[in-house]
Amino acid sequence: MHFDKKEYTKLLNYILSNSYDKPHVGKTVITTTLYFIDFNYYEAYGKSLTKETYQKHKKGINPMHFTKITEELIEKNKIYFRKEAYYHTTLHKYYLTEIPSIKFSNKKINIINTSMKQLITKNATTIMKYASKDPPYKNTDYNEEIDYNNVYFRDSIYSVRKKFINL
Repeated sequence: MHFDKKEYTKLLNYILSNSYDKPHVGKTVITTTLYFIDFNYYEAYGKSLTKETYQKHKKGINPMHFTKITEELIEKNKIYFRKEAYYHTTLHKYYLTEIPSIKFSNKKINIINTSMKQLITKNATTIMKYASKDPPYKNTDYNEEIDYNNVYFRDSIYSVRKKFINL
């Protein structure tokens, strides 16, 4: 797979534009949401939306291009970054400097919105507890690449295939 920077940036902007008013959404929630959107799309359609590579780490899911893309967006003044106190922790928050017009195909937006609706309300601890039981994540060793093909071992709690196969 060859990383799709344009689609990844568009998806990141979409997530940020739909979560700016949620005080609990920091880097962990954003990167885990990216992971689920990509893996849900892969399960439903047999290919990744962004073709991102994700690694399992002790602190969560690490999309390989996240830091580079966010740094580029900050440099271009498209987003800004702040560390913010949130209860007993510090969140790494990203904000858009302006809301861009973002368009996705119907099949993409259905997966994106369904995934976000389920995930964006969770805080970092809750979303990582949820992700830790998803077969692609669960069946991967720390510091290893998460294999997209493990979506086919999902049970009904995580599986999206039947929901989107007929769209």
